Formats: sequence, structure tokens, C-alpha cells
Amino acid sequence: MYSGAGAATAAGPPRRDFISVTLGPEEAVGVGGYNNSKAWRRRSCWRKWKQLSRLQRSVILFLFAFLAVCGVISYTSMGEVWKGITNKSLDDQITEQEIPRLKLANPAVLPVPQKADANHGDYPELSLQKPPKLPHVRRGPSNLQIKAPQRDTRLKNRHDTMRAVEELVEADKVEKTEKSIISWRGAVIEPDQSSEPPSSKITEPEKPSSVETEDQKEPVPINERQLAVIEAFRHAWKGYKDFAWGHDELKPLSKSYSEWFGLGLTLIDALDTMWILGLKEEFEEARKWVANDLAFDKNVDVNLFESTIRILGGLLSTYHLSGDSLFLEKAKDIGNRLMPAFKTPSKIPYSDVNIGRGTAHPPRWTSDSTVAEVTSIQLEFRELSRLTGDEKFQKAVDDVMKHVHTLSGKNDGLVPMFINTNSGQFTHLGVYTLGARADSYYEYLLKQWIQGGKKENELLEDYMRAIEGVKKHLLQRSGPKKLTFVGELAHGHFSAKMDHLVCFLPGTLALGAHNGLAADHMKLAESLIETCYQMYAQVETGLSPEIVHFNLHAQKGHKDVEIKPADRHNLLRPETVESLFYMYRFTGDKKYQDWGWEILQNFNRYTRVPTGGYTSINNVQNPSNPEPRDKMESFFLGETLKYMFLLFSDDIDLINLDKYVFNTEAHPLPIWVPA
Repeated sequence: MYSGAGAATAAGPPRRDFISVTLGPEEAVGVGGYNNSKAWRRRSCWRKWKQLSRLQRSVILFLFAFLAVCGVISYTSMGEVWKGITNKSLDDQITEQEIPRLKLANPAVLPVPQKADANHGDYPELSLQKPPKLPHVRRGPSNLQIKAPQRDTRLKNRHDTMRAVEELVEADKVEKTEKSIISWRGAVIEPDQSSEPPSSKITEPEKPSSVETEDQKEPVPINERQLAVIEAFRHAWKGYKDFAWGHDELKPLSKSYSEWFGLGLTLIDALDTMWILGLKEEFEEARKWVANDLAFDKNVDVNLFESTIRILGGLLSTYHLSGDSLFLEKAKDIGNRLMPAFKTPSKIPYSDVNIGRGTAHPPRWTSDSTVAEVTSIQLEFRELSRLTGDEKFQKAVDDVMKHVHTLSGKNDGLVPMFINTNSGQFTHLGVYTLGARADSYYEYLLKQWIQGGKKENELLEDYMRAIEGVKKHLLQRSGPKKLTFVGELAHGHFSAKMDHLVCFLPGTLALGAHNGLAADHMKLAESLIETCYQMYAQVETGLSPEIVHFNLHAQKGHKDVEIKPADRHNLLRPETVESLFYMYRFTGDKKYQDWGWEILQNFNRYTRVPTGGYTSINNVQNPSNPEPRDKMESFFLGETLKYMFLLFSDDIDLINLDKYVFNTEAHPLPIWVPA
């Protein structure tokens, strides 16, 4: 209670205080006095300045000059520090979209890799600290029959021989480049002419069973280049385990982590890579985290596309390779939690789902989804239906493809980048690209057709029409080397811009040719993979930027590839290595392995962080300072190193491409065979 009034009354009559203000003629309002204008304030300041003595004014001017000199000196010494901080913050804002693709088969034999600290002098590091030691090996994809995941008994033999091989390979590290060329063609499988689509009836899956004895083959020993990939993986994993365990992505320079969904993205993305590379100890450690700590009942928004290809795809793939039902149970859980995304007026799914609340919504700024995102989740949901016997997953994604098949707004099979979730119609018409926001639509047309046993003719028709559209509208040749590249079309205007993401296309074309499609698809694949390699070879660090522009005409002193300052970053992307894997698997040409080996060496030279991990970089044109961004994307372990390992293998049964198809995050899923 406030008691000030009572105290005043008790002391006698209150005292009154007055303030006297005298206004001179110049200060009186309305008589040209103070009116708070800028002109009045300038005159007032100038009068005060003139009232100072000459000594006082000289001291003040000297202080201002001294502070200015100090500021210039501080700026030059702190410039690089502030630049690094800015780069880190910018990197944290980058949201990755899309990208890889392929197919799977049987494992090869992996000896235990050499110790991680051996021969580090071969790979100059980004900082001065010693690289950490790395763990141990195992491996093994299975010989899947379509009914259920099966465990390849070859793996057991492999794991038994690991320790013996480890002692033999421990001291060696790879440095040679093979030059011999062996040509051979994979057998071409004629497409199934049956018009009957795969049955929509889902049969109850069987338990994983062991492979028949006649299917077992002697494992193929891993070679030195594969060992180098294992060492790189262990180095990256060491950083993740030490500084980001259980979190989404490693920030190797600051020895911390960043979160996107808070679901351990890097760990889940890397599970099947560890299995294929034979890293038994790392795999078991990661499995324990999945069993004990991975929980999806949390109030968090996730991107439907990214969580499908990375989490659902990674769990399904690991289930098939390992036969461990833990991963299938987790896959069912996340699959069910993603289903609210499909509750839209058009059945075109929303981009974001709250997996704890069971709600979904488009981005805050639009009601559109990107075409690539809504048409690149089909392999995973279809396989989830096959394994669980629940048709709802496959029906939801098949409805999307059927709807997109009927839409107008295409240009000779090429699709726009956006589609509205309310109307179900394409938006932003007239812009066509095979880069971000559209790329994996084309990839999944072919791969769904392959996954379903080559019976869904609408998918094949759309794919073939789209490739013809690419040839007609987007293909050009550069100068001076006449490189074939895929540009973009915007309202009839051709742009000689090509995203690194487009480098998935050579591998996809080669996969189609291997499955009986037109032979000229392989010719085009050979031309395009040369271009993708040149996007590395013509750059100072030997690493490709995110985007390049091609010169259409030869100019003196200019290469084919031009790079704009905003596009010169490298995110450790997998697309070129992915296509190199397909090209080597289908042609046997050793040059593709040699190109991949160059890329791996340059990753080690410019992106490797000594304390563990690899980092994306801001400037591929500056070998002396590539400007590390302090972020290791989950797909570096999930895709880039996995495809590197497969590229260097001569075992065609290590993820056999007649038995597996890769999703766009490099997670192998089985091709369905007749019951």
C-alpha cells in the first residue's frame, strides 16, 4: 500500500513547488524559435562548436582522427575473422534439396581397413591438428529375393577374414592411378512387354532368410582405393561421433553440430554405407543409438521429401541389407507419421509434416510444393507397403504419379518446377530444368518402372518422352571443347546454366540403357559424364562448383566453364561420383575409376578437417584458401563415399544392379520379382 499521502497530511499543509520558465524572444514558439527542425538543430550545434576555444576544438579533432586510424587498422586485422564468422552463419542457413539416385545388388568382400592415422601426409589438412584414429571393418549387402530381405551368407565369410586381412593392409595407402582400359558391356535386359501393372494387392512379407547355397560366391577382396574410401569414412565418422553424435549434421571446424529435424540424419543416412563398407563396429554402435535413442514422437516439423529419402529410405535399405527387424519397425513408425502430408484437396502432398502432432502444411510463403519433392518419395512408400502389407502408403504416392501424368503444362515431357497443393495444377509455367526442384522427378520415373518389374508403362512413357524433350530443348555444346551439357529453358529463352545436381543424368541414362532402353541413351550418357568430369577438371581445386555456366562459343583465354562468385561453393555432393559408378559398372572403362580417384584426392586435399570430418567450402577457385564453411552434409556419408566405394569395386555383385535400385539418397531397395 502506498502511504505517502498520509505522511504529508500529518506534517501540516502541503508545500507547493513551482518551476519558473523564462522564454526569450528567440525561443518563444511561433516567433521563429525552436521547432525541432533539422536546420534549427544544425545552427544550434554550430553555435556550440564556435563557443569552444581553439584548444578544445583541436583536441576533439585529434581524437576523431585517432579513432579513425584505429578503426582502419582493426578492420584489416579482423577482416578474415569476420569473414569466417559470416561464412559459417550463411552456411547454417542453407537448406539442401534433393538429390542422388541409383540401384543395388550384392556385397563384395571387405578386408579390415588400415588405421586412420596412417600416411596422413598424403592428404594436406585444413587445420594443423592431428587427424584422429579410426576404427574397424565389416561389410555386406544381401542377395535379396523379392519376397523378403535376405542376409547374404557371403558376408559372414567376409567378416571372418577381416582381421587376417587387416594386418596385411594396415600399412599401405593408395596413391597410384591405373591406366589400363578393359572394355566390356553389361548384358542388356529386354523390357517386359506385359501391360499388366504390378498387383496392388500386398502380400504379407516373409522373414529374412539365408541365401541358397548355389547363389553364394567367393567374396572379392577389396582393393587399395576402396581402403582409402574406408579410411575417409572413418575419419568423417570420427568427427561426427566426437562432436555431433545423435545430431543431424557435423560442424567440423567449430567441433559442434547443427540440427535440422533433430533426428540424427547423418547417422541414419550412413547406416547402409557402414554395412556395405564392412564397418561392423561402427554399425553396431549406430544400431544401439537407433534402438535406444531414435524417437519420432516429438513436436517437430520435418520436410516430407528429405525425411522420406534420408530416414525412411535409409531404414528400409538397412533392414534389407542386415535383416534386422528393428529398422523395419522404425521405418513403419516414420512412414505412418508422414502420411498426414497427403491430406490435401488435390492429393498432392504438403511439403512439411509435424511428426508429433500429426499435422501437415505447405511452406509459410506459398501453397506450392516442388515437383521433384512430391514425385521422388515413391520408391520408399511403395516398398513400405510391400513389406508391411498396408496398401495406403503405395496408394498415396501412386495417386500423385497418376495425377502428374495427366497434367497439362508440360513441354515435350519436361515439367515445370512447382505444383499447387490446392488445385493440383502446375504453377510458374514455362520454366524447365533438370536441376534443383525438378531433377529427381525424371530419375524416379525410370526407377519406379524398374522397381515394379518393368510393367508400369505410363512411367516408362513419361520417362522416354522427357528424355526426348531434353534432347530437343535443353542440350547444347560448349566451346572450345564441344562439351555436351544440359541447360535451362525459361519462357523460350535458353540459359547455358547447369547445376551440379544435373550430373545424376548420365547414370540414369546408363541405367535405362542397361535395362533395354534406346542405345543412344548410353551415347548421351558418355558425353554428359565427360562434361561433369570437366566441371571438376577445369577448376583450380579440382572440385566442381554448385553451378556452372558454359560458353557457347570459343573465346580466347576462356575455358568451357565459367563460374560466378555466388555459385563457386562445393557441398561435397555425390551426383558426378554416382554417375561414374554407373558408367564403370556398365562399361568397365577404367577411366571412370581414375576420374573418381582424382575427386577423392581433392576432397582430401581441400575439405578434410584434421580433428575429424570433412567440410563444404565456399570457393573452389582458390586452392590456397577454399574458405571452409564448417558443415558436413549427411549425404557425404550416405551417398558420396558410398558411391566412391562401389565405383572402385570390381565385384558386380556388390549391390547388383539387376537386383537393387537406389533411391535418390543412394539407399538400395530391392527390385520386385514375380512371386
